[in-house]
Amino acid sequence: MIRKLAILVPLLSLGIFSTAYAADPTQTILPGIDLGSNDPDKVSNTLRIILLITILSIAPAILILMTSFTRIIVVLGFVRNALGTQQMPPNQVLIGLSLFMTFFIMGPTFSQINNEALQPFMAGKMTQQEAYEAGSTPLKEFMAKHTREKDLALFMNYAGMDQPKTVKDIPLTALVPAYAISELKTAFQMGFIIFIPFLVIDMIVSSILMSMGMMMLPPVMISLPFKILLFILVDGWHLIFQSLLTSF
Repeated sequence: MIRKLAILVPLLSLGIFSTAYAADPTQTILPGIDLGSNDPDKVSNTLRIILLITILSIAPAILILMTSFTRIIVVLGFVRNALGTQQMPPNQVLIGLSLFMTFFIMGPTFSQINNEALQPFMAGKMTQQEAYEAGSTPLKEFMAKHTREKDLALFMNYAGMDQPKTVKDIPLTALVPAYAISELKTAFQMGFIIFIPFLVIDMIVSSILMSMGMMMLPPVMISLPFKILLFILVDGWHLIFQSLLTSF
């Protein structure tokens, strides 16, 4: 039996390889990649799907670093830390709010990208390079509007780039990190202002407890209800989101 198997295995392997080599070479366009058809239009659609999947894979980075998402989520994180409510609101709620706020703020920019780049490209009226340039221009204008000149000059000078004459001339490789650190600075400034009233409450409560000799009682336990009450009385969530909207 072992002898027969030893003879059959080489014969089967030869049969498989001979069948593979006998196949019509026009059945595949790229070695090892079967696009399913030799029709150029269908192949183009397949490549577009591959390109779309690639874009979706980097969508989180685009969403975080090229939109208003960073400023919103950082400010909401500061609000929760200032209140001292630990995980209330939970992370899922903060991220969901930030996501929908981002879609609301970036709505005009996304509509412009869709009308000027995506739809003409899908209709075959634009090449890929033209669609990229048309689609990146609205994003560049939005980011450049909220980017500090000092931050942009930092990356432009480091790379030895010439001073751009228009927004279109600014490369995304320099604009995206400059916009990101500008957004972080703005978010931290807003967070500092948010912290001040809650810090005053903590100091007052701590002073009262120390004057009463209650050093073993955690001040946070007493100040937390007062901070929540203050936040409710001034309609804090409305003020926070109003400030975020007006900042853009």
